[in-house]
Amino acid sequence: MALILSLLFGFIPMLINAAWVYWLDRYEQEPKRLLGFVFLWGALIAAAGAFIFNTIWETGFYLLTSSERLSSLSTYIISAPLVEEFLKGIAVFFVYQLYRHEFDSIMDGIVYAAITALGFAAAENSLYIFEKGYLANGYAGLFTLTFIRVIIVGWQHPFYTSFIGIGLAISRLTRSTFWKYTAPTLGFSAAVFTHSLHNLISSIYPSIQTCLLGIVVDWSGWIAMFSFVVYTILRERHLLEKYLREEIALGTLTEAQFNRTLSFTHRTFDPLIKLFQGQNTIVRRFYQLCGELAHKKAQHTQIEDDLNYQKWIEAYRSELSQISRLLSS
Repeated sequence: MALILSLLFGFIPMLINAAWVYWLDRYEQEPKRLLGFVFLWGALIAAAGAFIFNTIWETGFYLLTSSERLSSLSTYIISAPLVEEFLKGIAVFFVYQLYRHEFDSIMDGIVYAAITALGFAAAENSLYIFEKGYLANGYAGLFTLTFIRVIIVGWQHPFYTSFIGIGLAISRLTRSTFWKYTAPTLGFSAAVFTHSLHNLISSIYPSIQTCLLGIVVDWSGWIAMFSFVVYTILRERHLLEKYLREEIALGTLTEAQFNRTLSFTHRTFDPLIKLFQGQNTIVRRFYQLCGELAHKKAQHTQIEDDLNYQKWIEAYRSELSQISRLLSS
């Protein structure tokens, strides 16, 4: 029973967090199949790989130093940040490399990175809740570790790995050769540094002061990242406004549809309202196409690579015109 509770408390909150991240990406949401893949990669491949590599590191360091404290500390502040961010980053890089047409913005990088990290956190939380919670202090320990892992530090892994997503997104969207290679390196370095800093503070001799310091540092980072997410959402809205206005003159959209597609509120509630009219799916597709078309038009003017953006633009515009007329009738 304790193992089942540990799995439930480890996975369910992280799945809820992943759904919230998906919901935040209102203007051009990512394919669920890719998000499911990166979540499972984090939960299965990255978590298992990190457990193996960190165990080998800690064992090897102990054989060299004969010090449990040093081997444990080196794992927390060196091995874990490097190995875990590298393994989580592989999933984001996979999408970046093989599904570039779905890697359209800074927000996309954050979404893929955060959901990969939430998968990793789900597996890690389950292990911690059972091993360091239940096995150490019974059900009281289980519930205590659940509170700590879910509420106190629940967004740590997404926070770290988001830097990798941001770095890859900048590389994807820039024309500069310098930033194309530098941004991913800086993103990975920021992910490792923030991860290592958190682990270092957590490894200091436990006291009220160090706990408060850790909470202040962690939550300050989360608030800063969330503020950046809000900024990227507003930038995406501006991008849609800029590149969809032309579609009114082309007859792809009506003026009213153009205004609705810029509204975060309409994008959230229109599919729910249309659910009762049997048009939920078509309304969701309409808003998704608006986002896809705007991003592909932006990339067509801003990026030089081997993707045929005109092909995507024409396909999205054609489908959007059909749905627009259907919704207007």
